[in-house]
Amino acid sequence: MKFSVFTASTPDWTPQQAAETLAGQGWDGIEWRIVDDRTEDGSSGFWAGNRSTWQFTGIQVQVAEIARITDAAGLGYSGIGGYQPAADHEGVDTMLRVTSELGAGQVRVTMPMYRRERERTGETYPQVFDRTRADLEWATGRAAELGVKALVELHHMTITPSASAARRLVDGLDPAHVGVIHDLGNLVIEGQEDHLAAFELLGPYLAHAHVKNARWVDTGETRADGSRIWRNEWAPLRDGQASVSEYLDALRQHGYDGWVTIEDFSTDLPLAERTADNLAYLRSLVPVTA
Repeated sequence: MKFSVFTASTPDWTPQQAAETLAGQGWDGIEWRIVDDRTEDGSSGFWAGNRSTWQFTGIQVQVAEIARITDAAGLGYSGIGGYQPAADHEGVDTMLRVTSELGAGQVRVTMPMYRRERERTGETYPQVFDRTRADLEWATGRAAELGVKALVELHHMTITPSASAARRLVDGLDPAHVGVIHDLGNLVIEGQEDHLAAFELLGPYLAHAHVKNARWVDTGETRADGSRIWRNEWAPLRDGQASVSEYLDALRQHGYDGWVTIEDFSTDLPLAERTADNLAYLRSLVPVTA
Protein backbone atom coordinates (compact mmCIF):
# COMPACT_ATOMS: atom_id res chain seq x y z
CA MET A 1 0.00 0.00 0.00
CA LYS A 2 0.99 3.60 -0.57
CA PHE A 3 0.10 6.36 1.87
CA SER A 4 -0.92 9.92 1.09
CA VAL A 5 -2.57 12.88 2.79
CA PHE A 6 -5.66 14.77 1.61
CA THR A 7 -4.93 18.46 1.99
CA ALA A 8 -8.38 19.15 3.41
CA SER A 9 -6.68 18.01 6.63
CA THR A 10 -3.66 20.34 6.37
CA PRO A 11 -5.33 23.78 6.53
CA ASP A 12 -2.41 25.70 8.08
CA TRP A 13 0.09 25.00 5.30
CA THR A 14 0.43 26.52 1.86
CA PRO A 15 0.61 23.99 -1.00
CA GLN A 16 4.41 24.38 -1.03
CA GLN A 17 4.65 23.79 2.72
CA ALA A 18 2.28 20.85 2.55
CA ALA A 19 4.22 19.10 -0.21
CA GLU A 20 7.63 19.72 1.32
CA THR A 21 6.59 18.75 4.85
CA LEU A 22 4.78 15.58 3.83
CA ALA A 23 7.64 14.51 1.56
CA GLY A 24 10.12 15.16 4.36
CA GLN A 25 8.10 12.99 6.71
CA GLY A 26 8.15 10.12 4.22
CA TRP A 27 4.65 10.13 2.75
CA ASP A 28 4.31 8.59 -0.71
CA GLY A 29 1.80 11.01 -2.14
CA ILE A 30 -0.64 13.86 -1.80
CA GLU A 31 -4.30 14.38 -2.64
CA TRP A 32 -4.93 18.02 -3.46
CA ARG A 33 -8.15 19.70 -2.40
CA ILE A 34 -9.62 21.82 -5.21
CA VAL A 35 -12.58 24.04 -4.39
CA ASP A 36 -13.30 27.76 -4.10
CA ASP A 37 -12.53 28.44 -0.45
CA ARG A 38 -11.46 31.81 0.90
CA THR A 39 -12.39 33.64 4.10
CA GLU A 40 -12.78 37.41 4.27
CA ASP A 41 -10.52 37.73 7.32
CA GLY A 42 -7.86 35.32 6.05
CA SER A 43 -8.50 32.79 8.82
CA SER A 44 -7.85 29.12 8.10
CA GLY A 45 -9.73 25.95 8.94
CA PHE A 46 -10.36 22.51 7.53
CA TRP A 47 -13.34 23.59 5.41
CA ALA A 48 -13.05 27.38 5.34
CA GLY A 49 -9.89 29.25 4.42
CA ASN A 50 -7.86 26.06 4.03
CA ARG A 51 -4.46 27.28 2.83
CA SER A 52 -3.56 23.95 1.20
CA THR A 53 -6.52 24.28 -1.14
CA TRP A 54 -6.23 25.19 -4.80
CA GLN A 55 -9.09 27.46 -5.86
CA PHE A 56 -11.43 25.91 -8.41
CA THR A 57 -11.98 29.18 -10.24
CA GLY A 58 -9.10 29.49 -12.68
CA ILE A 59 -7.76 26.04 -11.83
CA GLN A 60 -6.78 25.40 -15.46
CA VAL A 61 -4.01 28.01 -15.26
CA GLN A 62 -2.72 26.51 -12.00
CA VAL A 63 -2.05 23.04 -13.39
CA ALA A 64 1.61 23.74 -14.16
CA GLU A 65 2.19 25.10 -10.64
CA ILE A 66 0.45 22.11 -9.01
CA ALA A 67 2.64 19.79 -11.07
CA ARG A 68 5.79 21.75 -10.25
CA ILE A 69 5.21 21.67 -6.49
CA THR A 70 4.19 18.02 -6.46
CA ASP A 71 7.04 16.85 -8.67
CA ALA A 72 9.65 18.92 -6.82
CA ALA A 73 8.66 17.19 -3.59
CA GLY A 74 8.86 13.78 -5.23
CA LEU A 75 5.26 12.95 -4.31
CA GLY A 76 2.77 10.90 -6.27
CA TYR A 77 -0.90 11.74 -6.74
CA SER A 78 -3.30 9.46 -4.92
CA GLY A 79 -6.02 11.34 -6.75
CA ILE A 80 -7.65 14.75 -6.71
CA GLY A 81 -10.11 15.84 -4.04
CA GLY A 82 -12.74 17.52 -6.17
CA TYR A 83 -15.97 19.05 -4.93
CA GLN A 84 -17.93 19.49 -8.16
CA PRO A 85 -21.43 17.96 -7.94
CA ALA A 86 -22.25 15.18 -10.38
CA ALA A 87 -25.03 17.34 -11.85
CA ASP A 88 -22.56 20.12 -12.75
CA HIS A 89 -21.30 18.70 -16.02
CA GLU A 90 -19.20 21.73 -16.87
CA GLY A 91 -17.50 21.69 -13.48
CA VAL A 92 -16.97 17.94 -13.57
CA ASP A 93 -15.50 18.22 -17.06
CA THR A 94 -13.04 20.82 -15.81
CA MET A 95 -11.94 18.57 -12.95
CA LEU A 96 -11.59 15.55 -15.21
CA ARG A 97 -9.44 17.54 -17.64
CA VAL A 98 -7.24 18.90 -14.84
CA THR A 99 -6.82 15.38 -13.46
CA SER A 100 -5.82 14.15 -16.91
CA GLU A 101 -3.34 16.97 -17.45
CA LEU A 102 -1.71 16.31 -14.08
CA GLY A 103 -1.56 12.56 -14.63
CA ALA A 104 -3.34 12.19 -11.28
CA GLY A 105 -5.50 9.30 -12.47
CA GLN A 106 -8.70 9.81 -10.52
CA VAL A 107 -10.88 12.56 -9.08
CA ARG A 108 -13.82 12.68 -6.71
CA VAL A 109 -17.21 13.78 -8.02
CA THR A 110 -19.58 14.68 -5.21
CA MET A 111 -22.93 12.98 -4.70
CA PRO A 112 -26.18 14.76 -3.73
CA MET A 113 -27.13 15.01 -0.06
CA TYR A 114 -30.50 13.27 0.11
CA ARG A 115 -32.33 15.40 2.71
CA ARG A 116 -31.06 18.62 1.18
CA GLU A 117 -32.20 17.56 -2.28
CA ARG A 118 -35.60 16.46 -1.01
CA GLU A 119 -36.10 19.83 0.66
CA ARG A 120 -34.85 21.72 -2.40
CA THR A 121 -36.66 19.80 -5.15
CA GLY A 122 -39.24 17.59 -3.46
CA GLU A 123 -37.68 14.53 -5.11
CA THR A 124 -37.75 11.13 -3.48
CA TYR A 125 -34.58 9.09 -3.00
CA PRO A 126 -35.25 6.96 -6.12
CA GLN A 127 -35.71 10.11 -8.19
CA VAL A 128 -32.47 11.67 -6.94
CA PHE A 129 -30.74 8.33 -7.47
CA ASP A 130 -31.93 7.97 -11.07
CA ARG A 131 -30.96 11.54 -11.91
CA THR A 132 -27.50 11.06 -10.42
CA ARG A 133 -27.05 7.77 -12.24
CA ALA A 134 -27.59 9.61 -15.53
CA ASP A 135 -25.04 12.25 -14.48
CA LEU A 136 -22.55 9.55 -13.58
CA GLU A 137 -23.03 7.79 -16.89
CA TRP A 138 -22.07 11.04 -18.58
CA ALA A 139 -19.07 11.54 -16.27
CA THR A 140 -17.85 7.99 -16.88
CA GLY A 141 -17.99 8.49 -20.62
CA ARG A 142 -16.09 11.76 -20.38
CA ALA A 143 -13.53 10.18 -18.04
CA ALA A 144 -12.99 7.42 -20.61
CA GLU A 145 -12.28 10.02 -23.29
CA LEU A 146 -9.66 11.61 -21.04
CA GLY A 147 -8.15 8.39 -19.71
CA VAL A 148 -9.03 9.04 -16.05
CA LYS A 149 -11.51 7.79 -13.44
CA ALA A 150 -14.42 9.53 -11.68
CA LEU A 151 -14.80 8.56 -8.04
CA VAL A 152 -17.89 8.25 -5.85
CA GLU A 153 -17.18 8.57 -2.13
CA LEU A 154 -19.00 6.74 0.65
CA HIS A 155 -20.18 9.75 2.64
CA HIS A 156 -22.82 10.21 5.32
CA MET A 157 -25.95 12.16 4.37
CA THR A 158 -25.40 11.60 0.64
CA ILE A 159 -27.20 9.08 -1.55
CA THR A 160 -24.14 6.78 -1.27
CA PRO A 161 -23.38 6.39 2.45
CA SER A 162 -22.63 2.66 2.10
CA ALA A 163 -20.88 0.27 -0.24
CA SER A 164 -24.24 -1.30 -1.08
CA ALA A 165 -25.69 2.04 -2.19
CA ALA A 166 -22.58 2.95 -4.18
CA ARG A 167 -22.50 -0.41 -5.95
CA ARG A 168 -26.10 0.10 -7.04
CA LEU A 169 -25.20 3.52 -8.42
CA VAL A 170 -22.15 2.44 -10.45
CA ASP A 171 -23.21 -1.08 -11.37
CA GLY A 172 -22.83 -1.75 -15.08
CA LEU A 173 -20.58 1.24 -15.75
CA ASP A 174 -16.99 0.74 -16.86
CA PRO A 175 -14.86 0.22 -13.69
CA ALA A 176 -11.84 1.43 -15.62
CA HIS A 177 -13.36 4.91 -15.56
CA VAL A 178 -15.61 5.03 -12.50
CA GLY A 179 -14.88 3.79 -9.01
CA VAL A 180 -15.67 4.11 -5.33
CA ILE A 181 -13.76 5.68 -2.45
CA HIS A 182 -14.28 3.54 0.64
CA ASP A 183 -14.04 5.80 3.71
CA LEU A 184 -13.47 4.31 7.17
CA GLY A 185 -14.36 7.36 9.24
CA ASN A 186 -17.49 8.33 7.35
CA LEU A 187 -18.89 4.87 7.93
CA VAL A 188 -18.78 5.36 11.70
CA ILE A 189 -21.41 8.04 11.14
CA GLU A 190 -23.54 6.27 8.51
CA GLY A 191 -23.31 3.28 6.20
CA GLN A 192 -21.23 0.82 8.22
CA GLU A 193 -20.99 -2.66 6.72
CA ASP A 194 -18.49 -5.44 7.31
CA HIS A 195 -15.37 -4.14 5.58
CA LEU A 196 -14.35 -7.31 3.81
CA ALA A 197 -17.90 -7.92 2.63
CA ALA A 198 -18.04 -4.33 1.36
CA PHE A 199 -14.77 -4.70 -0.55
CA GLU A 200 -15.98 -7.93 -2.12
CA LEU A 201 -19.30 -6.31 -3.01
CA LEU A 202 -17.57 -3.36 -4.69
CA GLY A 203 -15.24 -5.70 -6.56
CA PRO A 204 -13.61 -3.89 -9.49
CA TYR A 205 -15.19 -0.60 -8.40
CA LEU A 206 -13.06 -0.37 -5.22
CA ALA A 207 -10.69 2.31 -6.46
CA HIS A 208 -9.44 4.16 -3.40
CA ALA A 209 -9.46 4.18 0.41
CA HIS A 210 -9.77 7.15 2.75
CA VAL A 211 -8.85 6.71 6.40
CA LYS A 212 -9.89 8.92 9.28
CA ASN A 213 -11.68 8.09 12.53
CA ALA A 214 -14.76 9.26 14.36
CA ARG A 215 -16.81 8.59 17.48
CA TRP A 216 -20.25 9.21 18.90
CA VAL A 217 -20.50 11.17 22.14
CA ASP A 218 -23.39 11.73 24.52
CA THR A 219 -24.32 15.42 24.52
CA GLY A 220 -25.99 15.16 27.90
CA GLU A 221 -29.20 16.45 26.34
CA THR A 222 -32.47 14.63 25.78
CA ARG A 223 -35.35 14.91 23.35
CA ALA A 224 -38.92 15.64 24.37
CA ASP A 225 -39.55 11.89 24.54
CA GLY A 226 -36.70 11.46 27.04
CA SER A 227 -34.27 9.72 24.66
CA ARG A 228 -30.60 10.75 24.73
CA ILE A 229 -29.09 12.92 22.02
CA TRP A 230 -25.75 11.83 20.58
CA ARG A 231 -23.48 13.65 18.15
CA ASN A 232 -20.54 12.52 16.07
CA GLU A 233 -17.07 14.08 16.13
CA TRP A 234 -13.75 13.38 14.45
CA ALA A 235 -11.10 11.55 16.46
CA PRO A 236 -7.40 10.68 16.17
CA LEU A 237 -6.74 7.47 14.25
CA ARG A 238 -6.14 5.41 17.40
CA ASP A 239 -8.99 6.87 19.42
CA GLY A 240 -12.10 6.61 17.27
CA GLN A 241 -14.63 3.82 17.20
CA ALA A 242 -13.24 2.22 14.04
CA SER A 243 -10.16 -0.02 14.10
CA VAL A 244 -7.61 1.19 11.55
CA SER A 245 -5.57 -2.00 11.94
CA GLU A 246 -8.58 -4.24 11.25
CA TYR A 247 -9.49 -2.05 8.28
CA LEU A 248 -6.02 -2.33 6.72
CA ASP A 249 -6.02 -6.07 7.40
CA ALA A 250 -9.32 -6.39 5.52
CA LEU A 251 -7.91 -4.39 2.61
CA ARG A 252 -4.89 -6.70 2.44
CA GLN A 253 -7.06 -9.80 2.76
CA HIS A 254 -9.05 -8.54 -0.21
CA GLY A 255 -5.84 -8.02 -2.17
CA TYR A 256 -6.00 -4.23 -2.27
CA ASP A 257 -2.56 -2.70 -2.72
CA GLY A 258 -3.42 0.82 -3.84
CA TRP A 259 -3.49 4.24 -2.21
CA VAL A 260 -4.63 4.79 1.36
CA THR A 261 -5.22 8.50 1.94
CA ILE A 262 -5.34 9.98 5.42
CA GLU A 263 -7.65 12.91 6.18
CA ASP A 264 -7.37 13.38 9.94
CA PHE A 265 -9.64 16.18 11.16
CA SER A 266 -8.80 15.77 14.84
CA THR A 267 -6.88 18.54 16.58
CA ASP A 268 -5.40 16.80 19.62
CA LEU A 269 -1.89 17.23 18.19
CA PRO A 270 -0.40 20.16 16.24
CA LEU A 271 -0.58 19.60 12.49
CA ALA A 272 3.03 18.59 11.80
CA GLU A 273 3.08 16.23 14.79
CA ARG A 274 -0.27 14.81 13.73
CA THR A 275 0.79 13.96 10.17
CA ALA A 276 4.12 12.50 11.31
CA ASP A 277 2.46 10.41 14.01
CA ASN A 278 -0.18 9.16 11.59
CA LEU A 279 2.46 7.94 9.16
CA ALA A 280 4.41 6.22 11.93
CA TYR A 281 1.21 4.52 13.06
CA LEU A 282 0.35 3.36 9.54
CA ARG A 283 3.87 2.08 8.97
CA SER A 284 3.64 0.09 12.20
CA LEU A 285 0.50 -1.59 10.83
CA VAL A 286 1.72 -1.99 7.24
CA PRO A 287 5.53 -2.21 7.12
CA VAL A 288 7.26 -0.72 4.10
CA THR A 289 8.32 -4.19 3.01
CA ALA A 290 4.77 -5.59 3.17
